[in-house]
Amino acid sequence: MIYAEILAGGIGRRMGNSDIPKQFLMLGTKPIIIHTLEQFLLVPEIAKVLVGCPKDWMGYMSDLVLKYIGTNEKIVIIEGGKDRNGTIMNGCHYIEENFGIGKKDILITHDAVRPFVDYRILTDNIKAAQKYDAVDTIIPATDTIVESLDGKVLSSVPIREYLYQGQTPQTFNIKELVEIYNSLTEDEKKILTDACKMFVIKNKKVGFVRGAEYNLKVTTMHDLKLANAILEVGLQDD
Repeated sequence: MIYAEILAGGIGRRMGNSDIPKQFLMLGTKPIIIHTLEQFLLVPEIAKVLVGCPKDWMGYMSDLVLKYIGTNEKIVIIEGGKDRNGTIMNGCHYIEENFGIGKKDILITHDAVRPFVDYRILTDNIKAAQKYDAVDTIIPATDTIVESLDGKVLSSVPIREYLYQGQTPQTFNIKELVEIYNSLTEDEKKILTDACKMFVIKNKKVGFVRGAEYNLKVTTMHDLKLANAILEVGLQDD
């Protein structure tokens, strides 16, 4: 079975004075998270779309779904965790308790505030997940990346042609994901905030698919303005 989980457990303090989590801010005529959710509903292979959000906002999320999408049995709203991986694990536990987990079951995880993920990126993740233990979505790095171990002077300047910028979705074999996460120490869990990195460290094969420049993450007010511009252009193209 193929499942998806939209990670909406954060509050988004970098949005300045906003009194609601960033995933619920308006993008055009709809909240950001509704744009994101709608993209997943276009992929028939996905059996369930879980939305992991803060406990105090679960009712609000339910109201948004009802208002903008309507009743849809594919959508399940669950409580998010204390961090990103905690939210992912809550999704895994929900799947295990309600459906069981098969050896080939996969989970597509995605940032709630990347509203422009599209059908191609999602289906590419599904295809790649048949070959690898985990899949990342990436784009080539366009700027030179530098490293500083002490935060004061440069330690290295890696060759740019080998570097990529990570996006989401990230897709995982669910059994492998749960086993790897449960094998981590508490200190490792605090450090390994990127689930794909857990797979790399455990010597698992992590494949990748190409993302898109427009698959941006809305983190700041500047990002939101840019997202509105992208949305406007898309509407004009239609």
